[in-house]
Amino acid sequence: MNSYQTIRLEMSAHIATVFFNRPEKANALNQDAWKELADVFAKLDQEENTRVIILTGVGKHFCSGIDLSLLQSITQANISCTARQSEAIRKQIMILQAAVSAIENCNKPVLAAISGGCIGAGVDIVSACDMRYASDNAFFCVKEIDMGMVADLGTLQRLPRIIAQGIARELAYTGRNVWAEEAEKIGLINKMYSTSEILLKEVTQIAQQIADKSPISIRGTKHILKYSQDHSVADGLNYIATWNAAMLVSEDLKESFQALQEKRNPQYKN
Repeated sequence: MNSYQTIRLEMSAHIATVFFNRPEKANALNQDAWKELADVFAKLDQEENTRVIILTGVGKHFCSGIDLSLLQSITQANISCTARQSEAIRKQIMILQAAVSAIENCNKPVLAAISGGCIGAGVDIVSACDMRYASDNAFFCVKEIDMGMVADLGTLQRLPRIIAQGIARELAYTGRNVWAEEAEKIGLINKMYSTSEILLKEVTQIAQQIADKSPISIRGTKHILKYSQDHSVADGLNYIATWNAAMLVSEDLKESFQALQEKRNPQYKN
C-alpha cells in the first residue's frame, strides 16, 4: 500500500495516516489520486492491524478539489452522440462518488485533519469522514457553484446532516469561504487548533484513544451510526437489538471485565 503516486501512507500503533501528496498542485485530485483514494480506503477497511485512520494533506492545503485537467477531460469528451456522452459523464461521476463513499463505508473511524484550503471535492471528502478537526488557517468552500456546476460527489447529501440545513444551503448557493473559527461554531469541525503541527498531534492523540478501545466495538459502533442515519429510531433500536444478540458476547467483553477487576488497561486483539 506504500506504492502510491499521489497518496502517502504511514502506519503506527494501529493508526493509519493517509496524506494527500500533491503539494505542488495544492493537493488537487487527478485521475490517479481518485483511483488511489478509493484503493487505499478499500484496503484499510480489510487491514486487520488498522483500527483508526487520519486523513490529511502534505503542504499548505488539505485539498483544493478536483484537478481542472480531469474536469475538462470529463466535460469535453469527444463523443458525437449526446446520449452516449451523457452516459460517459454519469459513469465518471459515479466512479468519483465511489472514491468518496469508500471513506464513509470504511469500517474504521476516519478523522480529517485539515489545514489551509478544503475546496470543492475537499468538502465532499471531509463530509464523508467521521470527524473533522482544523488548524486556524483552514477554510472550506463549496466551489462548484462558482464554476457553473452542481456539487455532485456528496456535499449536498452529507453536509446538511452535519450542519444546519440553512447554513448548508447558504454555503452551497454562495460558494463563500468558511474559516476555521466559523466552522467550529457551526459544527462543521469538532475543534480548531492554532497550528498545523498542534492539529496533527492532537488528532493523533484522539485517534490513539479510539485505537485503544475494542476494535470490534468501534467497527460495530460506526456501522450502527451509519445505519441509524437512514432509518427511524424504532428501526434503529430493533436493528441494534438484533446486532447485539449476535455480537455482544465477545472476547473483548470478557477482556474488559477482567481488566476492570485487575485494575489495568484492557488489551484487545485485532
